[in-house]
Order: sequence, then C-alpha cells, then structure tokens
Amino acid sequence: MRPGAQAARTARGGALNARDDKQDGLRAEVSAYCARVGTDPLLVQGAGGNASWKNGDTMWVKASGTWLAEAQRTNIFVPVDLAHLRAAIAAGDMEVVPRALAGSALRPSIETLMHALMPQTVVMHLHAVEILAHLVRPDFAGPAPAPAPWCWVDYHKPGAALAGAIVARLREQPEAQIIFLQNHGVVIGGADVGEVETILTSLLACMRTEPVAPVAPTGAEASTMAKLTAISDEGIQQLALDPRLYKRLRKEWTLCPDHVVFLGAEAACYADAESFVAAQTMGDEARLAIIAGVGVYVAGDFGAARTAQLRCYYDILARQPSDAPLTTLTPPQLAELLDWDAERYRLAMAR
Repeated sequence: MRPGAQAARTARGGALNARDDKQDGLRAEVSAYCARVGTDPLLVQGAGGNASWKNGDTMWVKASGTWLAEAQRTNIFVPVDLAHLRAAIAAGDMEVVPRALAGSALRPSIETLMHALMPQTVVMHLHAVEILAHLVRPDFAGPAPAPAPWCWVDYHKPGAALAGAIVARLREQPEAQIIFLQNHGVVIGGADVGEVETILTSLLACMRTEPVAPVAPTGAEASTMAKLTAISDEGIQQLALDPRLYKRLRKEWTLCPDHVVFLGAEAACYADAESFVAAQTMGDEARLAIIAGVGVYVAGDFGAARTAQLRCYYDILARQPSDAPLTTLTPPQLAELLDWDAERYRLAMAR
C-alpha cells in the first residue's frame, strides 16, 4: 500500500473514532440527565415524557412505555432513520412510521416525529408540573422573561396530528427552542444537554406557583372498602380532603392526555362512603375511589404508573387560583385517546 493511501486510511479511522467518542459522550450525557429528571415527579411522571439526540442521519429517541428514570440502568433508546423521517415530513407525510435501526425490539415513542421536527441536537419533552399548571389555563401568556424563543401549539392528539400542528408553527417561528403544548407539556431543544437544562431551569423559576396549603385529615374512614386500600401519598389524599380540589373533579378531570390514558375519562369520585358502598353493591368494580372528606383508595393492581399520574393531577390542581377556569379535553379528544392502539401499547408497557 502506498504511504499516502495508508495515511489517508489512518486519518479516516481517526475521524471515525473521534465521531464515535463524541456520540458515546452525548449518549452518556443525555442518559444521565434523563435519569436525573426522571426521578423528579414535578418533571416526569412514570413513563411520561421523552428525550432524543441526533447523530447525522440517525436519531435516538426514548422507546414507548419506558421510563426516563431508568435511562442509566437499561437501554430505553431506539435508533431511528432520521433522513427517512425528514424526507417524509418535507413531503407532508405526518403518518410516516419511524424506521427503527439495528434490529431494536422496542417501539419508538409516539412522539418521535415531534423530535425529528426540532432542528436542535438534543430535545426533551417533559410534563413539568410548574409549566403544566399554566398550560391548562385559558389565559396562558408565556414566561416572563423568556429564556429562549418560544411558540404555542393548541392541543392535538399526540402523533401525526400534533406533528402537523408543530410543523405549521415552526414555519412561522423557526427560531423557537421552546414549544408549549396546550394541556400537554413543554418541548425544549438545545445544542447540548447543558443548554436544555439551562432553559428548563429558567422556565421553572419564572413559572413557579406555590401550591395551596394542605387540609388536615378528618379522621373519617370508609367502613367497607371491598378490595381497596387508602393510598399512602398525602398529596393525592388532598383530592378527597380539600373541598376546593374535590369540587373540580367532575368537571375538570380531563386536564392532560396521560391522565386520561392512565386514569380514565371520568373521575371515580363519591360524595360519601355510603355512595361508594352502594356502587360496589351494584357491581361497580372500582380500581380507584375518591371519597369526599374521607380519602383516596386504590386497588392492589393500581400500579406505580397510575399513581404517578394521579399525583401529577393533584400537583396541577393545587397550583390553580381558587375557582379559576381550566381548559379540559373535549369528548372527541377523549375518544381519540382512549380508542388508540399506540396508547394501549404504551399502557401495557408501563407499570
């Protein structure tokens, strides 16, 4: 082999190794950050939220139904063909199915297209409570001051419909690094993890709302709870104990898509213990019961994922001004979520 050819091959090998090292470092940074935010219930609830990073024509995105908190313990990311997604998006095809690479058995996140639409290297989508508390209000005005350019997207079903709405908005505001999704969450794009974290920290600081003071338990207990037991989370118990929160349950239960998917379209609330007992007598097999002035009770199979969503619901309500109107999902929007194979898959994957 000629000396010049050998030198060229060596240079190419060095460039490939440097690129691989950079990719490994980015993966480690994203995984560490996901594991950190994934353990904070004010940022992530169970299998909610997702993350991605781009490397050339490949994008790594969280798998559907996996937990960000497990990012450093198990492989939760799926490599997908980014060039394929971008070509489909350019052609207006929002129904495109992401192509998983490397024979991954996991299914890419429902919101993979949303990540592909963002031009930044690292993208995080979080259901941050301090932000959600504002996104469910009809008078959302945005952060002040804004740490980066932002835009607003009305509620759309996650997946193709939401991706289409984001495309339209980014055409108007291509500089946006923050996307506020009505009743859903926030998307942040950055050149690296540090930039994403800086933006998120600033948003949380300027949008923080002090939750209402908790109401002390009354000491009342339901006499017959069938197979249910009182949930141990003191915040969740406030949904039954605080009259200000309880009165919102029937009309303002459907605040966020994940709440609906994991908890159903109607609140399992009862005016008193006798009403609950009567419902059980009539054959109503309850998994959740919120009994006014008594407490919140769950079945043994309620699970950590549902508990996380119930806590998120409380955290959002506890940050609302008294009697302030909230925007809820409409019956057609609920029907879309509950009759959807992608969400049934995610629900089955979550624990």
